[in-house]
Amino acid sequence: MIVAGEALLGPDLAHAPGAALRLDGDAIVAIDTGASATAGPRRLVMPALANAHDHARPLSLTSFGAAFLPLETWLPRSILATPPAPYLAAAAPLARAARAGCAAVMVHYTRPSGAMPLLDEAGEVARAARDVGVRLAFALAVRDIHPLVYGPEEEVLAGLPAALRREIEAAFLRPGMPPHAYIALTEAIAAAIEGPTVSVQFGPAGVQWCSRPLLEAIAERSAATGRRVHMHLLETRYQRDWARREFPQGIVTYLREIGLLSPRLTLAHATYADEAERAMIAEAGATIVTNFSSNLHLRSGLGPIREARAQGCRVCVGLDGLAFDEDDDMLREMRLVQAVHGPWGFDGRDDRRRFLVETVAAGRAALGAPGDGALAPGAPADLLVLDLDALDRDAILPVAPLDLVFARATAAHVREVVVAGRRIVAEGRVTGVDLPAAEAELRARYRASVPHHPLLRAWPSTEAALRDWYARRIGCG
Repeated sequence: MIVAGEALLGPDLAHAPGAALRLDGDAIVAIDTGASATAGPRRLVMPALANAHDHARPLSLTSFGAAFLPLETWLPRSILATPPAPYLAAAAPLARAARAGCAAVMVHYTRPSGAMPLLDEAGEVARAARDVGVRLAFALAVRDIHPLVYGPEEEVLAGLPAALRREIEAAFLRPGMPPHAYIALTEAIAAAIEGPTVSVQFGPAGVQWCSRPLLEAIAERSAATGRRVHMHLLETRYQRDWARREFPQGIVTYLREIGLLSPRLTLAHATYADEAERAMIAEAGATIVTNFSSNLHLRSGLGPIREARAQGCRVCVGLDGLAFDEDDDMLREMRLVQAVHGPWGFDGRDDRRRFLVETVAAGRAALGAPGDGALAPGAPADLLVLDLDALDRDAILPVAPLDLVFARATAAHVREVVVAGRRIVAEGRVTGVDLPAAEAELRARYRASVPHHPLLRAWPSTEAALRDWYARRIGCG
């Protein structure tokens, strides 16, 4: 296969006005930078992106009545979007990621369908990823404490009517998985689904949701096997307040003490990580995934990403299933993150280039994908092709393609995506699955089931009880 056009090549994204990339198998075998311009629309070839933190949510949670809820009430509400069928529910968000230029996606699988054993469900997610064609990092999320609030749930349940209490208990208060069982299940999943484009990680949901024995067992097994770990950290100010009480020595210090803070660890959000914690993360070689639009939707905060980069932290970008326009548009997300967290004024003139290089490389490393994303002979054949005529819509003066990308690129400009030498998007359409049909089927299933969900009756009382608990216990009235 030959992919031709203007290109951003190598580790410094050097602009080649004419390039022809020859692909053979899953690799780039040669690049001719003296290629003549071809007839027809202009194309820009650049590294494919990585969505380094996501949950493969089938549809936007706003459609389930969760718009602008803080995380602490948004999460219980999200039970309405429990996947109706694992393959279908994973295929749609993975296809949207591909359509937006992603070659690799982390699926931190927090809400299984319950329709089949977890081992089989993980297989369905992997099958969807292979059909779409994206590289998949899969982590089965685990939590064994605090199903409702960051403390005793009885304080929330006590004030609910008996019938509503029973419904909430049935939905949320389920026994946690013992550490040894979780580790064994994760390794069984890895044995079943790992391959050239699929990897499996440990997925503790977050310190506030995982007991110390569970976290310590995962840390020990990760160190013994080299298996990566993906988890949330300090996403909201309520988690920050909880962590100050529960870990007076510091929550990141605790992760370091048990051996979890290492180059194998990826930390989603870190919105409230302070300067000393960021320094420890950088020193350990762990990775931070920022989820800018998700933080806005859930009213969590902006996060110190500029400061983290300045301190030497490895930083990459994730969508968390909540892109700004709820469309899984990673191109727009990359632009937003750099615009908000990049340097101001005359500082950092070349930061956009460095940001793209660094976040793609860190994202691929966090997902276990090969290479750093740079387009060069011998590199994995993962690339993104944009409509350069549409990007350069006014065509008044020559403008650097990278400037056009960061000024206005969106998923609408994506013409092709190639992953491991396979064209998974052609002329802006996903080739491996029928995305419109998958989304139509999901909508039909949810429209038939969600209006009858028992949580809808329980929600007003439950939300009020949750808000009251946080106002009393963590001071967030």
